Amino acid sequence: MDTIASLFSFITTPVSWVIVQFHKVYGAIFGPDTGWAWGLSIVSLVILIRICLIPLFVKQIKSTRAMQTLQPEMKKIQERYKNDKQRQSEEMMKLYKETGTNPLSSCLPILAQSPFFFALYHVLNGIANNDTIGVINESLLASAQKAHIFGAPLAAKFTDSAADVSALDASLTTVRIVTAVMIVMMSASQFFTQRQLMTKNVDTTVKTPFMQQQKMLMYVFPVMFAVFGINFPVGVLVYWLTTNVWTMGQQMYVIHNNPTPGSKAQAAYLERLTKHVTHHGKVRRRSEKTIVKAIVAKGRDRNEFERKFINALSKAGLAAQADGAVIKSESQAAAQAEDGTPTTGGTGTAKRQQPKRQSKSQRQSGGAAGAGAAKPAGEPTSLSKSDDEPEDAKPAPAKKAAQKQQPGAGTRSKAQSGQRKGPQRPKSPSKK
Repeated sequence: MDTIASLFSFITTPVSWVIVQFHKVYGAIFGPDTGWAWGLSIVSLVILIRICLIPLFVKQIKSTRAMQTLQPEMKKIQERYKNDKQRQSEEMMKLYKETGTNPLSSCLPILAQSPFFFALYHVLNGIANNDTIGVINESLLASAQKAHIFGAPLAAKFTDSAADVSALDASLTTVRIVTAVMIVMMSASQFFTQRQLMTKNVDTTVKTPFMQQQKMLMYVFPVMFAVFGINFPVGVLVYWLTTNVWTMGQQMYVIHNNPTPGSKAQAAYLERLTKHVTHHGKVRRRSEKTIVKAIVAKGRDRNEFERKFINALSKAGLAAQADGAVIKSESQAAAQAEDGTPTTGGTGTAKRQQPKRQSKSQRQSGGAAGAGAAKPAGEPTSLSKSDDEPEDAKPAPAKKAAQKQQPGAGTRSKAQSGQRKGPQRPKSPSKK
């Protein structure tokens, strides 16, 4: 153990120094030998490490966004080599190499904080074995051994024997209950974080090996935490539980404000952005302008949610610009300039006035009025019926004869039935 501790001395010494500095602050408030002082020191160590890893997290986001821009190319490769999985994987790796993207970038924060995890593990293990390590001297070692978190010593483990636990002034049952609860919480938070990423912030239209890898990690990491967690001291469990909670909150913030294109999170974000923009008539945040700018630059390559967003702006009389701003569309302004009032109803184009549908009696009376204007007064029209004539009355025989004597009556009736007007050409005799 001393050999391993000496190999990690370059990181165990700084980690132990940071814990001691935080312990001085919290010890003055809660007491130097309390679990609150040592537990909050570990939590503060986690927060400090994650703040230092924010640049790496930003790089991870940029790399993830670069992967998202390759989604159309990945889809083409899948369709082209859908029957050859090996060639498909080779073309995917070739695409990653040409564009300089790395599908394993999501693991960078975990890899970066791994040395701090091992350093904290060796510090707490040294406390359990009554060994000084780093800047932790004998007085600090005795104080750390007295610290209990919910009745479990800071250096106790789930696999410790009753004698080891009693040496730390605790009961085996309490230690196992506390460690089991913390292991379950640690594994559950890891699973929820990964599941949130897979269900809300992934473009499900494209199936890539990267997605399959993330789906596998969603089940592998919680199982690994549960298996190895029984050998972790309580202080290390506090460290990993705090790390998982930080990661979960950080990821929720990113998904809420900068979702992946084509994901469910983007649909919810664009719906919120649509309500905000249509209410205020403009985009106020820089991050919102960046997203609107990216949507405008896509043109015809927009996904379903982005097209709905652009159409919603158009219906509200707004238009997204190439710089990410949203202004009132010209069609809306032109419609208001005609009479000074918005006649479009918020659609950006003038509404067509649909004529009211008339009843049969209104159409007949209207036709009679039009025909009566062209004929002499008092002459009955063919479209209107006399008040004294019943509905099923037949025309007089004299009127029928007059209609038969009119030369163009047959032609007009034929023309109305779809035949050509005028005299018909005689058919030529068939040639035998």
